[in-house]
Amino acid sequence: MWRYAPVLPLLASESPVSLGEGLTPMHDSPALAREVGVARLWVKDEGLNPTSSFKARGMSAAVTRARALGVPGFATPTAGNAGAALAAYGAAAQLPVRVYAPASTPKPILDTIRVFGAELMLVDGHIGDAGKQARAFAASSGYFDVSTLREPYRIEGKKTMGYELAEQLGRRRLPTHIIYPTGGGTGLIGMWKAFAEMRDGGWLPRDIAMPRMIVAQADGCAPIVRAFDAGAEHASPWENPTTHASGLRVPGPLGDRLILRAVKESGGDALAVSEDAIRAATLELSRATGVDAAPEGGCALAVVAELARAGRVPRDAEVLVFNTGSGASYR
Repeated sequence: MWRYAPVLPLLASESPVSLGEGLTPMHDSPALAREVGVARLWVKDEGLNPTSSFKARGMSAAVTRARALGVPGFATPTAGNAGAALAAYGAAAQLPVRVYAPASTPKPILDTIRVFGAELMLVDGHIGDAGKQARAFAASSGYFDVSTLREPYRIEGKKTMGYELAEQLGRRRLPTHIIYPTGGGTGLIGMWKAFAEMRDGGWLPRDIAMPRMIVAQADGCAPIVRAFDAGAEHASPWENPTTHASGLRVPGPLGDRLILRAVKESGGDALAVSEDAIRAATLELSRATGVDAAPEGGCALAVVAELARAGRVPRDAEVLVFNTGSGASYR
C-alpha cells in the first residue's frame, strides 16, 4: 500500500513499518453476479493481507507514524483482527503491545496475537468493554492508544483500499455499489475520503459517478442500520450485541456520524441480515470464487443479494463486495 506514500502520513526521510500489506486481488465472479441478479460482481479479498485482514493497512500506517513520534508502546481493544494486526506490526517495530479482547474472540485470532509476543488481556463482554480498559491502561502507561478513530492514522491506511480498487479497475471506472461489512466502519469512511481525494486531485475525472456505499451488518448488532432506517445522524449503542461474525460485533462505533454521512452523501443503503443468512452466504462466496471467506464477507454478500431481490440494488449494477478477512481465522 505504500505505493501511495505521497497521500499517506510519511515523511520523505522515513521508511514505513511494512509487512507487504495491500494490493489484494479483486475477483470477478460472473457466477455470483448471476446468482445475486446484478450485471457484475467483484470480490476484493482483504484476507490475503498480513495477519489475514484489512486491519493490516491501518496498523501499518499507525505504527509507522507512532514509532516516529517516539511512543513507548501500543494499546488497543479489538474484536479480533485489529489486535492481531497490531501485535504483528508492533513486533516489526520492536515496540511492546497490549491487546484487550473479548473472551469470546475466535481462538485462532487470539493465538495469533500471542504468537507475536503481545500481552493479551481477555475481557468479559464486548469490544466496548475492552475499549474502556484499553483506554485506561493507555492513559496510565503512556502507551499510544490505537483504538478505532481515537488516532488519525489508521483511517489513512484504510483509505488505500479506495485508491487500490480505482487503480485495479482503471482511472475512469468505479463500482456502482460497494458493499462493506461494517463494525467500526473505518474502511468505509476511509474509502469515501479516498474517492474525494482522487477526484479533487485530478486522479479521477471530476464528473465520475461515485459508488453508492452500502453498510452490511448482522441483525444481532446493527446500530448503523437502525440509525439509517430512522434517518438519524448518529447511532445509539446496540444492546446485548450478538453475532458469530466477530468483526461486526461493535455496538457503539465511534465513527457512526462519519459512516452515516458517507452513506447519505453517496446515495447508499444499509441492511442487516440473520446469522443463518451470513453462514449460507459465507459458504456460497467461498465455493463460487475460491476465496476463503470470513463471516463478514458472507454478510456483505447476503446483504447485496437481499437488496437486489428488493430492487434496492438495480439489475445493471456493478457491485464490489468486500471480504475483509480470512475464514481460517474463525476455525
